[in-house]
Amino acid sequence: MTRAAVWVGCLLTVLLLAPVAAPREPAGKDGAPMVLIPAGEFTMGSAELAGAAPVHRVYLDSFHLDRHEVTVGRYITFLESTGRQPPRHFDEINLARDKHRPIVGVSWLSADAYCRWVGKRLPTEAEWEKAARGTDGRLYPWGNEPPTDQYGLFGKARWIGYETLAPVGSFASGRSPYGVYDLAGNVWEWVADWYDKDYYARSPRKNPTGPEKGEEKVYRGGGWNYEGFLAQAALRNRDDPDTQLNTLGFRCAMDASPRQR
Repeated sequence: MTRAAVWVGCLLTVLLLAPVAAPREPAGKDGAPMVLIPAGEFTMGSAELAGAAPVHRVYLDSFHLDRHEVTVGRYITFLESTGRQPPRHFDEINLARDKHRPIVGVSWLSADAYCRWVGKRLPTEAEWEKAARGTDGRLYPWGNEPPTDQYGLFGKARWIGYETLAPVGSFASGRSPYGVYDLAGNVWEWVADWYDKDYYARSPRKNPTGPEKGEEKVYRGGGWNYEGFLAQAALRNRDDPDTQLNTLGFRCAMDASPRQR
């Protein structure tokens, strides 16, 4: 064997034995960690919840979803960079204390603007529900067990400022099957779709995006002032796109790359 052949053989051995770096999670301009939700079917809707029938099967292409709700700290960076009007309750923020809590008081219009600014988008209603309940038809992100304080923030009596909210990622036991935090409780989350109580009856089987127009936008997940059973993954709520509530925040989504689909 020639010296060159020996050298090539050694090089191949080194390459084969070298540890393979784990693929990096995608992150938009805000640097927020994201989770890949794989392509496939899941069961969407509920026969027991108003506006969530009929139960139907939906196929979604793979996509990425923020692991956590958008935080106060990240939203302040957006405001400073864009000069956009602060949301309601902004004057109640103590940045040192509240930086890692979810931003609230944000309208759908501002949530959409933030996601676009960081190179992402709001998740569709179907994407949000799949990320929350997985493919086994569970009631809540953690499974079918009744909600408790172990799984999320529920049932607070009144708003006492941002201290009402839990920092994002506080409830590891409440994670969804894909490792997404806080999809039940803490704050409701805007999604992209217009609301139509009858939409599920005619929803396309693949990658539904909601009605083309409407008057109200959908939000999901339950809030700090709701009892836990109202944090069911199939539950739908809605309001005007310019509504700003101290129970309502958001997270962003991103299309998967072609090789991940």
